[in-house]
Amino acid sequence: MAQATGQTLRIDIVSDVMCPWCFVGYHQLRLAQEQTAIPIEVFWHPFELNPQMAPEGEELREHLMGKYGITVEQSIEARARLEAIGDELNAPIRFTDGKRIYNTFALHRLLHWAAESGQAGALKLALFEAYFTDSKEMNDPQVMADVAAALGLDRARALEILTGDDYAEEVRAKQQFWTSKGISGVPAMVFERQHLVTGAQGVENYASILTQLAAAQAGAA
Repeated sequence: MAQATGQTLRIDIVSDVMCPWCFVGYHQLRLAQEQTAIPIEVFWHPFELNPQMAPEGEELREHLMGKYGITVEQSIEARARLEAIGDELNAPIRFTDGKRIYNTFALHRLLHWAAESGQAGALKLALFEAYFTDSKEMNDPQVMADVAAALGLDRARALEILTGDDYAEEVRAKQQFWTSKGISGVPAMVFERQHLVTGAQGVENYASILTQLAAAQAGAA
């Protein structure tokens, strides 16, 4: 493993909790960081894949077939591919019959609150795992409050946020900021506030990016 050198690299990640490639991309980045030992700091930002979706959500396979025109066979293949990638990354992805997809605005508001105590990263990963690994009902405030409480966050306050509209303006402003920068799909990672990388790029590519940026940073020092 390489020795960590230089200053910490900043990485802003625009993503949605429902986005499997955001989950994959983060864990690819995590492994790249572990391999290179280059210090990074991740900041999470909101994006909604389905801002108009009803609170009860939609059956995932039916949603994807309607939105992207894929067949059942293509859905089965895509799920198998994602599950295999997740296993390789030690980040299990499990698709169950009837799995649903949801609007995530309430979860983004919860993440905004968690950021006030430095817990946004931990909560983001816990929400990813709740959905992709444990297939929890992400639109159930009680279930989501339990996820927050498991991290030591105030469960009552989490429930209050999930069932109310606190931080709505702040989250909308964040979303608008990133869409105004041209972000229309996720994951979108911005390295050192200037290098935009979209999609899940793989461990090797992320390691290369980190190495190049760290070298450039050292050369400018």
